[in-house]
Amino acid sequence: MPESSTPYQRLTPDTIIGALEFAGFNPNGAMLALNSYENRVYQVGMEEGPPLVAKFYRPGRWEDASILEEHAFSLALALEEIPVIAPLAAANGDTLCHFEGFRFTLFPRQGGHWPDLDSPGNLEWIGRLMGRIHQLGSAQPFACRSTLDPREMGTASARFLLDNGFIPLELESRYRQLTDGLQIAIEHRFDTVSGYRRLRLHGDCHPGNILWTDKGPHFVDMDDCRTGPAIQDLWMLLSGSRQEMTLQLSHLRAGYETFRQLDPREIGLIEPLRTLRMIHYAAWIAQRWNDPAFPGAFPWFNTHTYWQEHLTQLEQQQIALEQPPLSLY
Repeated sequence: MPESSTPYQRLTPDTIIGALEFAGFNPNGAMLALNSYENRVYQVGMEEGPPLVAKFYRPGRWEDASILEEHAFSLALALEEIPVIAPLAAANGDTLCHFEGFRFTLFPRQGGHWPDLDSPGNLEWIGRLMGRIHQLGSAQPFACRSTLDPREMGTASARFLLDNGFIPLELESRYRQLTDGLQIAIEHRFDTVSGYRRLRLHGDCHPGNILWTDKGPHFVDMDDCRTGPAIQDLWMLLSGSRQEMTLQLSHLRAGYETFRQLDPREIGLIEPLRTLRMIHYAAWIAQRWNDPAFPGAFPWFNTHTYWQEHLTQLEQQQIALEQPPLSLY
């Protein structure tokens, strides 16, 4: 198996400990692998003080400049006392360290649990903080981070799955026809709101990237921060029926607009963005399938049952895209 298929083969416990010592810290050898597949993330005990979280970036995914721009955004948010878990500086002052062919960053450990999104108060709290994040995010553009691109997330992802034999032969025609039609509908919806403002985003603000404590929400994992529409950081917090999502959105918006107006046209991008995420997520797993961690973590992927269910979900999205956007109250 080529090295590119096993990017973390050389990331041993000794290498992890050595990396933290290189950065100027004193680990005590205690180590716990945390839930991460794109990168490798470990909680590492310290001789003195609380454990730290060490994040080893997937080799070849990001340029250093892109990672440093992510760090700068997180640090700017933290400086405004927005609860984003920002990187720590190593002994030499750098937030991005290089050790034995790996790039890594250290973070303070943050406890917490998934937010209760059935609580209107919690949704408004998250909305207020997201409004502050976007207020700062709109102050200047990213120079190196990617921009949310419907063609890259949709067309390119579908093509990868088809070209590399992931879609079962008997489902290829149905998949191709369905994704082609969805892409046309998605791009049309984006065209109708083409004047929306693009800004710096968290980029992957699903409930698992919000840790809730007695002090409220803390935003973690800025690895996918990018430029795009504000609604990208809100729609993943909506679930259930249209009526339920409408109510959830109203609470998020109430908090959000304490600090920043939400462009109502962007509500029409919720279902296009949801559809793009479904297609892109399948392609993301497929692109990493030779990484030994992925078959173990996603045993249901690439089975005939999975692709049947995936196509059914996309057909449901086709119906959702034909419906009017959610109402705003």
